Amino acid sequence: MKEKFGIIEIGSNNTKTHIYENGNVIYEDNTTIEFKKNYKTKILSSDLNQLYDVIEKGLQFTKNIHVYGCSIFRSISKEELDEINETLYQKYQLTVEVVSQEDEAYYTALGCYNDIDYDKNICVFIGGGGSIELIFVRNKEVIDKRCYGFGVVDITNRFASLKEDVPTVTFDEVYDYVDSFIDDIDIEADLFILAGGDHLYWYNNAEYDLLDNTLYSSLNQKYMITRDMSDQYDQDAFVTSLDRIRQNSDNPKWFDGSRAMKVITNLISHKIHAKYIIPTKINMEDGLKNKLND
Repeated sequence: MKEKFGIIEIGSNNTKTHIYENGNVIYEDNTTIEFKKNYKTKILSSDLNQLYDVIEKGLQFTKNIHVYGCSIFRSISKEELDEINETLYQKYQLTVEVVSQEDEAYYTALGCYNDIDYDKNICVFIGGGGSIELIFVRNKEVIDKRCYGFGVVDITNRFASLKEDVPTVTFDEVYDYVDSFIDDIDIEADLFILAGGDHLYWYNNAEYDLLDNTLYSSLNQKYMITRDMSDQYDQDAFVTSLDRIRQNSDNPKWFDGSRAMKVITNLISHKIHAKYIIPTKINMEDGLKNKLND
């Protein structure tokens, strides 16, 4: 096992850092950098400057850092990626490795199911600003998957008031719009694990009650809610002050996409007939760290 190393995952909206020492997280950070929203013909230099700040914070712990680009980084040209990597290498001797949508989903899902014992169907949700993946697992084997080319940024671009204190759009309007992107899903799963971002961040700052996860034991999956609880909480998010919730947090910008995310996960929970929702902050690095430790 490598003594100390770091993983920086660049998403459409959020850039996540985890520094590991002897297998344990000693530092983590989630910084909102709106790469996809701000992208027109090229990634903004101001967004890259924010990325440099994130990297420099991580380098205070270790020089052994791996940087992975997801979402928007899968769409930029080779020339633009080469230009970014040339600058990164000159500054930090680091480069961005672009991760496919399939690999991002695989490693994130692995971080969810690899250490749990549950013998019924599980659906792992990996959601971000620009893409969504569903990985269906039974007895630690992938049995099905779905990939979608939209995310919370696409929803908030369509319904800008979702970012306001109280939106003018209704839950049902957004629900019907998201439903137009997702066909019927012909596989069911009792458990719906929310990953690919800090889903606990929403519940904790919104001060919603969570139940203890009594279905299996996992340090990274300690809580759950029923689907009925989810319905109540997700619809409540459209009539509750978002500004009040932001005031409870250390990253207010993160909540711009929170309502869109709740609608997406709510819709899918019904399509797969989930009984329980497991909110987590498991990300790609939770599965990827095992590969890097080899």
